[in-house]
Amino acid sequence: MAAFKFLKGRSACWIALACLVVPMFASYYFDDMFSSISYLFEDSSLTQLGWDAAGYGKYAGGYSVLCVFGGLVVCGMLLDKWGVRITGSIFVGMMAGGAGLVLYALKSGSASSLNLAFVGCMLFGLGSEIAGTAVTRSIAKWFRHGPMALAMGLQLAIARLGTALAMVLSPILVAQQSGHVYSLDETARPAVFGMGLMAVGLILWAVFVAIDAARDRGEAEAGKEAEEPFRLADVGKVLTDGKFWMLGLLCVLFYSSIIAFKKFAGAILIPRFGLPAEAAGWMISMLPFATVIFAPLFGILVDRKGKGTKWMILGSVLALIAHLLLAFAPAGVPFYGYLSMVFLGFGYSLVPAALWPSVPKIVPDKVLGTTFALIYWVQNLGLMTFKMLAGNIIGKGVLYVELMFVVLCIAAVGIALLFSRTASKNPGLGLDAPFGK
Repeated sequence: MAAFKFLKGRSACWIALACLVVPMFASYYFDDMFSSISYLFEDSSLTQLGWDAAGYGKYAGGYSVLCVFGGLVVCGMLLDKWGVRITGSIFVGMMAGGAGLVLYALKSGSASSLNLAFVGCMLFGLGSEIAGTAVTRSIAKWFRHGPMALAMGLQLAIARLGTALAMVLSPILVAQQSGHVYSLDETARPAVFGMGLMAVGLILWAVFVAIDAARDRGEAEAGKEAEEPFRLADVGKVLTDGKFWMLGLLCVLFYSSIIAFKKFAGAILIPRFGLPAEAAGWMISMLPFATVIFAPLFGILVDRKGKGTKWMILGSVLALIAHLLLAFAPAGVPFYGYLSMVFLGFGYSLVPAALWPSVPKIVPDKVLGTTFALIYWVQNLGLMTFKMLAGNIIGKGVLYVELMFVVLCIAAVGIALLFSRTASKNPGLGLDAPFGK
C-alpha cells in the first residue's frame, strides 16, 4: 500500500513522464536526422547511395503511408481496447524495428535501398505515431487532476530536443565537403547514432510499463472503479463531432507547414540566405530549441489562464508571418532567416500547448486513444501529401515551396478562428477555461 501511495503521488507522475519522453526524443531525432543535410539528396551523384530529391521525398513520405491507410486508426482503437502497456509496447518495438531497417538500407547501398528504406520508414512512422498516441494517452491518465498542459508541453519540448540534436549533430557527423561523394558509412552515421537512442528509449519504456502496471494493481486493490469499456460505436460519435474535425484540420494544416518545411529546410535556407550547411543547421535548430523553452511555459499559461483557442490563433498567425518572410524577404540576408525561425518557433510552441490538452475536453476517456489516433491520421494524410509535393516542386525554386506553406498557414488561421468561435458558443466544454475549471 505504501508503494501504491507513492505511485499516486506527484513524484511518481514526473518519473513516469521522464520514462515516456525518451522514446519520443529518439523518434524525433531519427525522423529529422537528414533535415539539415538534405542537400545530400539534391543530386544523385553526391552520394554512393544515389538518392535524388524526389527519392528523398519518397523516403520521407513513407513515414505516413501506413498511418494514412488505416493503420493509425485501427491501432488507436486497439490502444483503447488493450491499453497503453500492451499496444504501446508493440508499437515502440515497431518504431525501433523500422528504424533498424532504414539503417540497414542506408548501409547496403543496393539498387533496392530506397524501397527498403521506404518500407522501414513506413514501419517506423506507424510505430512512432502509435507510440506517441500511447504517450499522450498515458500523460492524460497520470496528470488527469494535475498540470496536464505543462506535462504535455514538457513532453513536446523534450521530444523536439531530439529534432534540435539532429539539426546540429547531423552536419557534424556528415561534414559538408565540396566535390566530395559521400560513402554509405558517412551517409548512415546519423542513423547509427539514432539506433543508440532507440535502445535507451526501449529500456525506459519497459520501466514505465512496470510502474504503470503497479499503479493499476494498487488502484484495483483500493477499490477504484474500472474505466468504462471501449465500444466500436463510440468511434462514430467522434467522427460526427465537428469539434474533432476542426482540431484535426488545424493539426494537419499547421503541422504540415512546419514538419514538411523541416524536411527540406536545408535545401530552402542554404540557397535562400547564402548559408553554409552548418550555419543552416543551427538556424533550423532554433525551432526545437524554442519549444524546449517555451512549450512548457505556454503549457503553464494554458493550465493557469486558459484562452487555449486564442493561443491557437496567435500561433497560426506567427507561422504565417514566418513563411511570408521565407518567401519574400530579401535574399542573401541571414537575419531574415533567423527572424522567421523565431516566429516559427513561437508558433510551434503555442499551438500544440493549447491544442493537445483540448482533446480530453471534447471526448470521454474511453475513446481518448482513438481520438488522438484519428487526429494523427488526418495529420499524417497531410504530411505525406505535402512532403511528397515539396520534394517534387522544390526543383522549380524555393519560392514555390514557400507559397505552398503560406497557403497552409492562411487556412490554419481560418480554422483556428472557427474553433475559437465554437468554444465561445459552447462554454460548458471549458475549452478556453484554465485546466481543471
